[in-house]
Amino acid sequence: MRPLMSLRLPLLAVFPLSVLVGCATVKPRPSEPVATTEPVTVAAPGGLATPVPVTAVELGTAEVAPTVVATQWVSAGVLDATLRAAEQVTGPASTTGRFWDVVLAPTQMSRSIVQRSLQLVGMRSLRRVSRGVPDDCSGFVRLAYRSAGIDLVAHGFRAGENAVSAIFRRAVDVGSVHHQPPRPGDLVFFRETYDRNRDGRRNDGMTHIGVVEAVDAHGTVTFIHRGGKGVARGRLNLSFPSRHQLEQGGPVVNDYIRPAAKGSRAYLAGELFAAFASPEGL
Repeated sequence: MRPLMSLRLPLLAVFPLSVLVGCATVKPRPSEPVATTEPVTVAAPGGLATPVPVTAVELGTAEVAPTVVATQWVSAGVLDATLRAAEQVTGPASTTGRFWDVVLAPTQMSRSIVQRSLQLVGMRSLRRVSRGVPDDCSGFVRLAYRSAGIDLVAHGFRAGENAVSAIFRRAVDVGSVHHQPPRPGDLVFFRETYDRNRDGRRNDGMTHIGVVEAVDAHGTVTFIHRGGKGVARGRLNLSFPSRHQLEQGGPVVNDYIRPAAKGSRAYLAGELFAAFASPEGL
């Protein structure tokens, strides 16, 4: 009995430490968001940050103020420390040995959403597959989410509200909006991707939406969306929001998502990013 007890004591000493570290660094997605009209700084992997202001205009109506909690990305250093502490108790996983791989692993719901999104890549018009949704970015995500049994606009629209704003409002209401590293199947929202009200000013709120396909080791998010040339992939990297490429001839980390117009330059996906939202609860 004594040898067994001596082996258990170190394990018991390590286990609470790993639990505490995990609780301190891995934040759950908010169930009761807090309203804010102040700029929210979202720290991205790599230690850089980008301001993410969220105001009433993001919902497409002045009647409802959005509620978004600024949940920060988990730094790689703290995450690695958590993984090392966890491995002292559980040992390496039988596959990758990475705790975060399990956390971000897509669910069956997410797989269905991504699979349907991939089926639509390359289509110039959504009319070829459905006339029950608009032939735009909101229609695309609605088709993708239908494959998982989710109607993104079942809650209806408010006066003057566009479809992207309506979907964002629903995501806020159920607490699925987040700024954590996304999982495949998550929604990704963008603001001010075009001059919706045609007043020449950037005051249009949420205007574009897509579905996350994957995230690579450098934090570049590949998303699928219905753009000006049909359903295609786009890239987004919040560590370098204002960079199209990290270096000349290097890989693209952010695609242009708003074309240049008279008196206005082109804008990148990282510059116009607003939030992610998970499918759970929608």
